[in-house]
Amino acid sequence: MTTHIRTLGTTGPRVHALGLGCMGMSALYGEADRAESIATVHAALDAGMTLLDTGDFYAMGHNEMLVGEALHTAPADLRDKALTSVKFGALRDPAGGWNAYDGRPQAVKNFAAYSLQRLGVDHIDVYRIARVDPDVPIEETVGAIAELVEQGYVRHIGLSEASVDNIRRAAATAPISDLQIEYAIITRDIEREILPATRELGIGITAYGVLSRGLISGHFTSDRQLGAGDFRAFSPRFQGDNLRHNLDLVEALRKIADEKGVTVAQIAIAWVLSRGDDIVPLVGARTRERLAESLGALDVTLDEADLAAIEEAVPAGAAAGTRYPAAQMSHLGTEH
Repeated sequence: MTTHIRTLGTTGPRVHALGLGCMGMSALYGEADRAESIATVHAALDAGMTLLDTGDFYAMGHNEMLVGEALHTAPADLRDKALTSVKFGALRDPAGGWNAYDGRPQAVKNFAAYSLQRLGVDHIDVYRIARVDPDVPIEETVGAIAELVEQGYVRHIGLSEASVDNIRRAAATAPISDLQIEYAIITRDIEREILPATRELGIGITAYGVLSRGLISGHFTSDRQLGAGDFRAFSPRFQGDNLRHNLDLVEALRKIADEKGVTVAQIAIAWVLSRGDDIVPLVGARTRERLAESLGALDVTLDEADLAAIEEAVPAGAAAGTRYPAAQMSHLGTEH
């Protein structure tokens, strides 16, 4: 029987309405302050959030160690409620480059051993390969995680950016708790095939990129200078005419947000929350200020008129540019 990620833990539904994506605290979106990052994790736990999402390849282990430090220094009652979601499998090089994905059973267990050590925990709550290894049947990768579940090192099996075929094959191999995949007002590809399939199979969605890497946060401007290590510096949606078009969409959202007395980010997060109780948005807040803004989305109610206005302002497919550079698109479970 599948255990949905929102039902994990021991506290109420508000806790599981949002998760904290920790990647930006270590890599890909410019410099981050370590002390503020840890304080933000603590603030999230104190606010009732429990799901902490990381990956063993985020800054080559740095993010797991940061999350581990945050857990170690958190009050015991909050630490005990925290749930770790870990992605593995992406291969890096010393210069920070990206190579392939490794989903071999022996690699799965090797990755898990290092993650447990860096996080300082005796088990991982949800474990998933970041992208399906095209050279290894998903049954073998999921089977290896299932063995870790049997041994007590992992509690639940997840997937990430998997195709419908791989989702079905994985679910036939072992119970799958959820699929982590990008979903936002301007990234709605999963609605065509993936979301119907996960709902048929009873698999939840952990939605990342709900603010589209800050693009629809209401805080990004066209003159913002991005560092060479910032993913957005080469992301198609942040380039030239694409960026100008996409920021026009943000301004359309801002009008709706202003009418409701909330922020653009809160509208964007509330929209994902409105898509169903089987969807848990990950917010990538790197500071306590941004975390507080994100948590405010829990108090935003979107009625039918609001949702219709959002649909008119930003219909499906309205964004300009793909969500990843062309070289990375072949590893994704959706077209864009």
